Amino acid sequence: MFFALLASPSLSKANAEENRAELIVKKVDELYRATTSEALVEMQIITPHWQRTLKMNAWSEGMEKTFIRILEPKKEQGMATLRIGTEMWNFLPKTNKVMKIPPSMMMSSWMGSDFTNDDLVKEFTFLESYHFEMTKPENPEDDVLYVKCIPKEGLPIVWGHIIVGVREETYMPLWQKYYDEKGKLVREMIFKDVKAFGMREIPSVMELIPTTKEGHKTVLRYNEARFDVQLDQETFTLRNLRKRM
Repeated sequence: MFFALLASPSLSKANAEENRAELIVKKVDELYRATTSEALVEMQIITPHWQRTLKMNAWSEGMEKTFIRILEPKKEQGMATLRIGTEMWNFLPKTNKVMKIPPSMMMSSWMGSDFTNDDLVKEFTFLESYHFEMTKPENPEDDVLYVKCIPKEGLPIVWGHIIVGVREETYMPLWQKYYDEKGKLVREMIFKDVKAFGMREIPSVMELIPTTKEGHKTVLRYNEARFDVQLDQETFTLRNLRKRM
C-alpha cells in the first residue's frame, strides 16, 4: 500500500497528460468535420515563378465523402473531384472524361497545389490512426501545448511523426509539423484567422508550406461554410461529377 501511494501521484499525472493529449487530438480531428458541410473556398497557389487562385465549392459527408467543383478561373471552371472512402475520381470538362485516381498517384499534387490527392482522401484520424502523447520542445512558446503523434504500425501513412501545436486555453490548432521517418521536417500547416461560421468557430485560413520546396506555399481560405446541413442525395455520385456548369 505504501509503495502504491508513492506511485499514485506520478500515475495520476501521466493519466492526466494522456487524457489531455486525447482531448486535443479529438478537437483537431473534429474541427472541420460534421455530419455534412458545404463551403465556398479559395485556394491560392504560390511558387517562385507564378501564382494563381482557384475558387471552388466543396461539400462533405462525415469523413467518407467529399465533392469539389472549381468555379474560377475560367480555364479550370467545371473541373471536379469526387471522393468516396478511399476511392477518388477527377472530371475534366474539356475532354468530358472521368479519371479514377490510382493508388500510385495519391501522393501527387492536387491541381498544382502543395496539397496531395492523399490529403483530400483524409482516410486517417489522429485519434484512431496514431499513438499520441504530450511533448515539449527545448524552447516552448507561451500558452502553447504540443502533442506528438506517431502512426500506428501497419497503416500506410507516409509520415514518421507529426507535432501538433494548439492554444492552451481553447485547444484551437495553431500549426501541424510533418516529419519524415528520419526526423526531417517535410512540411508545415499553419492555421490562422479564427472565425465563426454559424455556431462553429474554426481557423478560416490554412497555409501549407513544404520545407523541401523553397518559395512554395498553398493558402486555403474559407469564405463561407455551413455545417450539418441537408445535402442533395445526388451530391456524391459519378452522375453529379459529370455534370457541366
